[in-house]
Amino acid sequence: MEQQPYTYKQTELSEPDWRRIPGWRHVTRVEWESAKWQRSHCIKSVRELRALFGSTIDDCFYEDLQRDQLERATMSMLTTPHMVNTMAPEAAVVRHGSNLTAAFYEDPVRRYMLPVFSDRHATMPSHPAASRDSLREKDMWVSEGLIHRYPTKVLLELLATCPQYCGHCTRMDLVGRSTAIANKRKLELSPAARIQKMLGYIRSNPSVRDVVLSGGDLANLPWHQIEQCLMHLLEMPNVRDIRISSKALVGLPQYWLQADLLNGIHRVGKIARQRGVSISIHTHANHINSLTPLVAAAVNSVLDAGIREVRNQGVLLEGVNSEASDLLDLCFGLIDAASITPYYFYMCDIIPFSEHWRIPLSRAQVLQHDILGYLPGYATPRIVCDVPLAGKRWVHQVSSYDREKGISYWTKAYATPLDGPDALTRHYVYFDPIHTLPEAGRAWWLTRTPYAKAMVASLCGGE
Repeated sequence: MEQQPYTYKQTELSEPDWRRIPGWRHVTRVEWESAKWQRSHCIKSVRELRALFGSTIDDCFYEDLQRDQLERATMSMLTTPHMVNTMAPEAAVVRHGSNLTAAFYEDPVRRYMLPVFSDRHATMPSHPAASRDSLREKDMWVSEGLIHRYPTKVLLELLATCPQYCGHCTRMDLVGRSTAIANKRKLELSPAARIQKMLGYIRSNPSVRDVVLSGGDLANLPWHQIEQCLMHLLEMPNVRDIRISSKALVGLPQYWLQADLLNGIHRVGKIARQRGVSISIHTHANHINSLTPLVAAAVNSVLDAGIREVRNQGVLLEGVNSEASDLLDLCFGLIDAASITPYYFYMCDIIPFSEHWRIPLSRAQVLQHDILGYLPGYATPRIVCDVPLAGKRWVHQVSSYDREKGISYWTKAYATPLDGPDALTRHYVYFDPIHTLPEAGRAWWLTRTPYAKAMVASLCGGE
């Protein structure tokens, strides 16, 4: 057969040797594989990163990172040792006089876990349409943290913390500690009171069949609280599908390998099977370097314990996975070596200071085209645009698209609590990054800069 644009290669996962990094030179395997050790040694500041890598990374990188924390970061710095260890895994063999600065700057995992000031777009770091809650989730709460956005599905924001924070987080308005530029909203009810209100709503709305438990990350909630919530949901005849959201399956797999947790999953899974309810886990890997043998072990352990399926919901990010080869490498790694089904790749949401990550709709459409035919159909991810108020739309579902101005228009077949009577007939809008537009499009936006936000509001129907 002729040479193909992409050449398949079977994936063999490897765990980078953490002892190559100066600050972890004496860390034992028992410590490394302990969830408690991982949590207590998370990197939370530039000072801690410097203590870990020392002079193997130049001062210019630490200064770049510190400036971003002060002027651009919408998420506070919090990265697990496991996640840090996947950054520059091949270049980071620390010998006397070695220097990792260039490799660290170029590393795809670093780009979204530890963004630096020089990563951000220099002239337009934020789009005029950027919003701290770009999907209007807070406005769709039917009780605190309970989002009823789709007709048959609800999402429960059970908590507002994670074991690690992604720079591109769509819930940057709620999740994590406040940063220098982003004062976060707070959940006011106690976890128990919040969950009781959520369960009461689901119980009283028989049209709800799908329940997504999210946050934050479920790995930061004590397992007994998760299990209690799951048991209540399993008692409701209307609930048929439960999804547990946890990036920690990739970023902190040690948590999901704990015996007491796996025993709890087994208890829940047994009842779910008896009642014909599917319980799955949705995780979040953006690059194949995130996948290690510990990740695969954690996934196989939860599957053996009773989870029906583990699926991946990644995010399209420039410089991370914005080439078809990047996506295919990751997807084959997921299905071949980690027992994870590729599910969605979301276009990065229009949040502040995200323009350097976002790609235009036209490129997302090309990526969807270019990955078709290589993967099994069941494991071919759908690339979606989460259009404000319209929800997840496959990138080829666009109703009309002005490529010059970078404005796409979308429709839907359901209503949310924020829609008026024209929900099924109006058009919803999404905006490409301005710096990716042709010259005429960039000029069009430039002439409207003084009143761009008002214009955006008008295009969005006055929202």
